Amino acid sequence: MIEYYDFLLYSTMAALVFGTLYFPGSNPAVSTIAAFGTLAAGYVARPLGGLLFGHFGDRIGRKSALVTSMVLMGVASVLIGVLPTYSSIGLTAPVLLVLLRCVQGIAVGGEYGGAALMVIEHADARRRGTWAGIMQAGSPLGSLLSNGAVALVTLLPREDFTSWGWGFRSWPAPCC
Repeated sequence: MIEYYDFLLYSTMAALVFGTLYFPGSNPAVSTIAAFGTLAAGYVARPLGGLLFGHFGDRIGRKSALVTSMVLMGVASVLIGVLPTYSSIGLTAPVLLVLLRCVQGIAVGGEYGGAALMVIEHADARRRGTWAGIMQAGSPLGSLLSNGAVALVTLLPREDFTSWGWGFRSWPAPCC
């Protein structure tokens, strides 16, 4: 659920802020398309994550591979949240954004297969289907959580939302 929360939260933020913050230009439609291109990069990287973490899961253990994929997703998500924008570091910002999005895609691709295997292998034989079904519920629950988080931060004034509300960068200074 947490993996999909991070992964899907990005998709909404790509539509709302990433075009203007990381791909500024004279045409807002082109900026939005570029932002959605970074969204696609995460989906394209997912099969690579499945192959990579599947291989290492077989070699070093599924639990280690699963934990690594989860940490990788968390680190990539935090780094996206603190990533300086195009106005701060220029072309480096969108390049780093695409790289971090690929890391997120690799992490989700590795996490999903590893989690499914661990659930099925460790569940009681009579309850495997139930536990596998619970694991499958992670994706829609992550989607609900990410949409709820976006609903909350979009209640902020537009200036606050675009400057600090969408991520962890430049939180407002405390008053007084």
